[in-house]
Amino acid sequence: MSTSKKNAVSESEISVHWREEGSFIPSQAFIAQANLRDAAIFDRFSADHFPDCFTEYAELLHWERRWDQVLDTSNPPFWRWFTGGVLNASYNCIDRHLATLRNKAALHFVPEDEDEPVVHLTYQDLYVRVNELAAYLRFDLGLRKGDRVTLHLPMIPELPITMLACARLGLIHSQVFSGFSAKAVAERATDSQSRVLITADAYRRSGKLYDHKARADEAVELAAQMGHLIEQVLIWQRYPGHASSASPMVPGRDRVLGDELRAYRGRRVAPEPMEATDPLFLMYTSGTTGKPKGCQHSTGGYLAYAAGTARAVLDLQPQDVYWCMADIGWITGHSYIVYGPLALGASVVLFEGLPSHPDAGRPWRIARDLGVSIFYTSPTAIRALRRGGSDQPEKYDYSFKLMGTVGEPIEPEVWRWYFETVGKGQAVIIDTWWQTETGGVLTSTLPAIHPAKPGSTGPALPGIYPLLLDEQGREIPERSGRAANLCIRNPWPGIMQCIWNDPERFVDTYYGRFCRDRKSTDWRDWPYMAGDAATQDADGYIRILGRIDDVINVAGHRIGSKEIESAALTAPEVAEAAVVAVADPVKGRVPELYVSLKPGEQGSAALVARIGQIVIHEIGKIASPRHVWIVPDMPKTRSGKIMRRVLVALSEGRDPGDISTLANAEVVEEIRKLMG
Repeated sequence: MSTSKKNAVSESEISVHWREEGSFIPSQAFIAQANLRDAAIFDRFSADHFPDCFTEYAELLHWERRWDQVLDTSNPPFWRWFTGGVLNASYNCIDRHLATLRNKAALHFVPEDEDEPVVHLTYQDLYVRVNELAAYLRFDLGLRKGDRVTLHLPMIPELPITMLACARLGLIHSQVFSGFSAKAVAERATDSQSRVLITADAYRRSGKLYDHKARADEAVELAAQMGHLIEQVLIWQRYPGHASSASPMVPGRDRVLGDELRAYRGRRVAPEPMEATDPLFLMYTSGTTGKPKGCQHSTGGYLAYAAGTARAVLDLQPQDVYWCMADIGWITGHSYIVYGPLALGASVVLFEGLPSHPDAGRPWRIARDLGVSIFYTSPTAIRALRRGGSDQPEKYDYSFKLMGTVGEPIEPEVWRWYFETVGKGQAVIIDTWWQTETGGVLTSTLPAIHPAKPGSTGPALPGIYPLLLDEQGREIPERSGRAANLCIRNPWPGIMQCIWNDPERFVDTYYGRFCRDRKSTDWRDWPYMAGDAATQDADGYIRILGRIDDVINVAGHRIGSKEIESAALTAPEVAEAAVVAVADPVKGRVPELYVSLKPGEQGSAALVARIGQIVIHEIGKIASPRHVWIVPDMPKTRSGKIMRRVLVALSEGRDPGDISTLANAEVVEEIRKLMG
């Protein structure tokens, strides 16, 4: 790295070694059909037109009463969007479509078992079922606007139905990812003071039918130990009319919704008028460090941003069949399976199971049979599909116009496989960056306007003004290619309102570090700190390097772990790579590299040496891994996330702690034995 005065880099900055990738230009056929192909949108959403530019998103919705003020900044950083406006999210996602889309499919539910038929729910079906559940929640349980309801539901149609029924009544729903433990459910219900838990008796995954109610029983007990009473447990049956759980019903507490709703057939409930600033839902972070944070999202700003970005970034059209392979238990599922797409009247695929079951061809058979045209998933899932069946997509006759990635940076090597094999060299790819806290996409190429570049998410979306700050809060020059903390200068409608019942933690976590003046009501003094490291290339594209916490400080050189993983993935034998930082008596911290191989590949000392040399060649000796471990699989959560804390513990010879949430806990002992 140059030491000239002009290019001097502070020690707080992150060393960057990415090589520049080529661009992929969208086809004229795609551009011709796209929702957004006018680059003038960036002028309309420039800082000169902020915040009024976001009325363009709000006007995609139906408002009972139009807003008085687009953005209220009087109490920063508790931004209030579209104040004075009144609307209902459930009405916007269902009722307003009935006049023209009543018989259009809203949801295509695909059970994991291929012998079970796909269930198609029209917007009329959704309207009926949401109303019946809302009537029961109001008239039987007495729930009212502002009450919190905890959901622990798997990927079945009853999950979006329950969310929309809550939204219809103004109840604040808090969906807990179905793979999370009973303790996680209890913590979230206790924090939100939710008296009602809605769950399912069972779900299918990896070819098995799992007892889900057992976790609800445990969650109620744990919540009681935390001093909180969950009064009612409402249970959707995976197979209506048939109990699939061996866990007994608790009299007075447990109710089977299929039985209860018979008395509410045909009932209708008027949507509750909601202020735009009223909370819509809580989405808790995983809580891997400290108490889980209940990210509180608004009704008007959030829904407007989810709908606007779904239209602009995902290019959702009336004729499209859209499949986001995320779980609704994550923010991606909230924004881009339920609220954004349904607000636009889209047809959405809802898949219950594991995409690799019964084989790696399953996603492509679903795409073929349902005519999926837009596909949105995570790099984790893409790597798993590449590892399990890299030749499978070419066997099936489907055609995607657009494919997206979300959740973490995608390595260029994996990006190219996604484009060439899954997209058959034709689909446009968007690489989206955003967070639970942001409510929707913040950086991405707009698919008909920008070329895609492997490994780079693209520019900030219209109305989003990014900046890079070093550890001392000094601004890194735009388009310099230098890395630092990614921040956003301005508020936007999808941004979380607060951490539930913890405003001080909200300010300290996201704004405190780089706030210029805590007494100021000027939004320019309150940049949002994302917690990710990034660079901005000369073309304005942003490349996410990973969490600041994942940056490895090797003898004073700060290296992003994602770069090392990306380098390892260029070895043709490697399917997945994970880098962790481990203690070293001389260098402080050093990288240790774990890799798993593609089917049919064999590990060897020669391969270990070659992978190490690839990292040195791509980055330099400073990034040389202390060890390269070839493992049968990575320890992963149910959502496919690699649990790096487990790998750190294994590298340092420590107890990895609680591994009950892993989908493949047995692999931990296999790796331990392999390491000797």
